[in-house]
Amino acid sequence: MNGGTWGVGSIVRCREREWVVIPSTREDVVMLRPLAGGEEETCGVSVELMRYGIDTITSADFPLPSPEQAGDAASVGLLFDAARLILRDGAGPFRSLGKISVRPRPYQFVPLLMALRLDPVRMLIADDVGVGKTIEAGVIARELIDRGEVRRLSVLCPPYLCEQWRKELAEKFHLDAVVVSSGTVSSLERRLPHGDHSVFGYFPYTVVSIDYAKSERHRHNFLANCPELVIVDEAHGAARPTGRSTAQQQRHALLREVAAREDRHLILLTATPHSGVEEGFLSLLGLLDPGFERLDVWRLRDRERDRLARHFVQRRRADVAVWLGEKTPFPERVSEEAHYELSPAYRKLFEGVYDFSRELVASGEKLTVWRRRIRYWTALALLRCVMSSPAAAVAAIGKRLEGLGLEAADSPEEEYLSTVYEAEDREPSDSQPSGIIEDGVEDLSGSEVRKLRAFAKQAQGLKGREDNKLEKCAALVEGLLREGFSPIVWCRYIATSDYVAAGLQARLEKGFPDLRVISVTGALSEEERKLKVEGLTSYPCRVLVATDCLSEGVNLQEGFDAVVHYDLPWNPNRLEQREGR
Repeated sequence: MNGGTWGVGSIVRCREREWVVIPSTREDVVMLRPLAGGEEETCGVSVELMRYGIDTITSADFPLPSPEQAGDAASVGLLFDAARLILRDGAGPFRSLGKISVRPRPYQFVPLLMALRLDPVRMLIADDVGVGKTIEAGVIARELIDRGEVRRLSVLCPPYLCEQWRKELAEKFHLDAVVVSSGTVSSLERRLPHGDHSVFGYFPYTVVSIDYAKSERHRHNFLANCPELVIVDEAHGAARPTGRSTAQQQRHALLREVAAREDRHLILLTATPHSGVEEGFLSLLGLLDPGFERLDVWRLRDRERDRLARHFVQRRRADVAVWLGEKTPFPERVSEEAHYELSPAYRKLFEGVYDFSRELVASGEKLTVWRRRIRYWTALALLRCVMSSPAAAVAAIGKRLEGLGLEAADSPEEEYLSTVYEAEDREPSDSQPSGIIEDGVEDLSGSEVRKLRAFAKQAQGLKGREDNKLEKCAALVEGLLREGFSPIVWCRYIATSDYVAAGLQARLEKGFPDLRVISVTGALSEEERKLKVEGLTSYPCRVLVATDCLSEGVNLQEGFDAVVHYDLPWNPNRLEQREGR
């Protein structure tokens, strides 16, 4: 009940007008919204004043239909639709539920309820992968639009997620957004009317590649036309960097300027808000409220904790599996470790590379700090490639020494952060770290270079039955296929992914004549990746071998239901991203 005998949703008459009773936070106040009015006309009536007759609330009476006032069917239909729409907007606490094509689960209303208590809305939604951050953010956006609080919306996300966001907004929330990126801007500009118009300002709903918006050429245009509501997906990629990452510095600077306008609504989405670097986490919180950046998150006072809790929500799948009595059937994660032993030939290669790597680091003690660091990175890169697969070892060592690889990276540190350390602020890199290795071996002696050539030759001879890792993977995948699963095999490098896909097809096609195995890597464009994955799902017996180019944002759960980590990522957050797909 609400402040007396009037239940929520009751239609009443007060002050010569019909109203709908809406939820009230006080027992002594009846909250009313006009039956044919807007949110801004909502008012409260004191129960105490009603006792003295100052205000009165009575049931609304509507005259019965009269045969003398018969109308036509079309007019009656219009009246019925109008009444239904008015009641839908006026009777409930949310305006958006009648205009979305998805039924949010009870726990997904929590961010919406939090948002409606904030002005402006400044939130960091850090729920687990698969909990539904896109739906939570979309419901908030739709609600703010339907309440008339915002007219324009932009989603900032990595370029490989733009098309997915456009489809989600259109199909689930009936928001017809356009993608703004280097590949679409020309066609969008042709749709602009004559005059001084900007793509960012003309279209009310946009999905913008954050890398396009952050560039010096487009940043000022975006900021000048930035809408009232901005949603940032994969926000961890825009945290303040601890190193010299120019790209991440530009992303963070862009969001700083977006957040600088105090009345702008800002929603940050990420499943991995804290990568272990506290400064980066605090920089994200600082976008919500500059005061949050000075918090000591390990020693929060109760007042600080309560203040932060109004803006920050983070839940694991286990936290929401049962919410308000409703169960959410998340897939149960069953993790198993599979062990294998190196073959004698592979062990000989590994031990040789390991000893070489130790000598490489130890022999650089008299070099400059920078050259010592490069040697350390080279040692790590060599070991990672050798333990990934013979194909990765050949691609990383052999081609570099033959001068057939890619050009060396402009910044060895940049390549190290993306290929060895797996920094989250960069799009996953699956190419072999050839630039690092070339920088590390350019001052080696002739005998050391000959050792590397011998390692590459050894690795070339390991392809096939000498690779127990591949044999073990084939046995695991065969077992999953026989149990009816459609697995994904995650690899670290392009060469490994292609090698594993070919090996699985050759080893399993006799037992599964209709088996289809494909490799999807960063060597393909975004559109090619999408088409290959969609094409694979049409095969009843299928295996997807992929690199981390598919580990973020792309939804794979419709076609695949088991995961094999051929190469374990060194960044645990990357592991969560893979399994959350």
